[in-house]
Amino acid sequence: MAARKPASASRPSRRDTGARARARYFRVLGDPTRLRILETLLEQECTVSELMAIVGAPQSRVSNHLACLKWCGFATSERRGREVLYRVADPRVRDVLELSRQLSEDHCDHLTNCTRIGPDWI
Repeated sequence: MAARKPASASRPSRRDTGARARARYFRVLGDPTRLRILETLLEQECTVSELMAIVGAPQSRVSNHLACLKWCGFATSERRGREVLYRVADPRVRDVLELSRQLSEDHCDHLTNCTRIGPDWI
C-alpha cells in the first residue's frame, strides 16, 4: 500500500494560487475582442447589439465574451425594460488598461517580434 501524501502537499500554496489567479486575470485581457469590449464599456454602457456594431463580431461571440467578462468580475449588467446594458464593474480596470497601453507602446517592437507567446496577434 502506497504512503499517503500530507494534504498540504497536494494543495497549492497561497503564492501559487495568487499567481494562477493573476495569470487568469491577464488571460481574460489577452483576447483582442474582450479588450475592445472593455475599452468600449469604459466609455459608455452598451447593449449586445451596440457592441456587435462596434466590435464587428456576431451576437454569439459578443455574448460569450460578455459572459466571460461578467463571470471574471470585469463587467456587470443591468436590465432596463427590454434591454440589458453592460458596463465595467470595477473602475480600476481603466488604470490597468491604460498602463498596459503605455507599456505595450513602449515595447511594441519586441512584442510584435516575439516568437515565444504563440501565434501572430498583431
